[in-house]
Amino acid sequence: MILCCGEALIDMIPTPTNAGPDGFVPHAGGAVFNTAIALGRLGAQVGMLSGLSSDRFGQQLVNGLKESHVDVSHLIVSDRPTTLAFVRLIGGHATYDFYDENSAGRMITADDLPALSDEVSALYFGGISLACEPGADTYAALLARNADGRGVMIDPNIRPGFIKDIARYRARLDHMLALADIVKVSDEDLNWINPAPLALRDKVADLLNNGPSVVILTRGSEGATGYLADGAEVQVPALKTEVVDTVGAGDTFNAGVLAKMSELGQLHKDALRRITPEVLAEALAYGAQVAAVTVSRAGANPPWIEEMRQGPQ
Repeated sequence: MILCCGEALIDMIPTPTNAGPDGFVPHAGGAVFNTAIALGRLGAQVGMLSGLSSDRFGQQLVNGLKESHVDVSHLIVSDRPTTLAFVRLIGGHATYDFYDENSAGRMITADDLPALSDEVSALYFGGISLACEPGADTYAALLARNADGRGVMIDPNIRPGFIKDIARYRARLDHMLALADIVKVSDEDLNWINPAPLALRDKVADLLNNGPSVVILTRGSEGATGYLADGAEVQVPALKTEVVDTVGAGDTFNAGVLAKMSELGQLHKDALRRITPEVLAEALAYGAQVAAVTVSRAGANPPWIEEMRQGPQ
């Protein structure tokens, strides 16, 4: 099982009303939630570990996970409120106002964490859950306790507005990245992690020297490049499609990469240390295909495995 560890929240999406001004409709979301949903729809064995509320929004999130075949046995449920993100869409790109104080997701502690069985073969971390304390420290503790023998992927998806203490965040993130096998970063993420006046390729080399076996660098419409610790690299173009909006694009790209690696038997530490450029290229190409479907329709609505098998319509 791939266990996705991080935020699940409610996106409040502006929707026209008959009364005049737009209203807001609650949609299940969050970067890690979106990746879990996409993995479930792609046929991977997947579960989610997150702090969820017992309120009506928390139940909406649980129902969304179950509907996409995501195991919910690792959820940590409390009576704290659900995190809400009020969304503004401009030209298909989303900006957010978050309401997250004392939320069920943010306030989980290391004492709340369940023991992981051998069924959990891989861990995925990312999103704002790596920045918002005290939950961020909890996810770091979860990784430290459970990284041995399990494949680990991290997408920091850095949002500087959520980082209250830059030094603490950098220290925590550096420790987590050192335990990861796959690190996915955008060019903006990479420049934040390493602000030195170096070429992106040199910054990737620094990341690889600190522990990961694979670094995936995404550059929007320019596609993705995968780098291996032995110096090999592969490039995969972004697929051309009519973009409706980009909500969840990176999350579903990650799911496609993880699903294909799992299918190929590569999603454990020993295999990732020996991964070939050909296997990495196949995984990145599948991630690009999954993301292309997601951006072609409104909202974070990743495809089902049957859609991927049918190919372009």
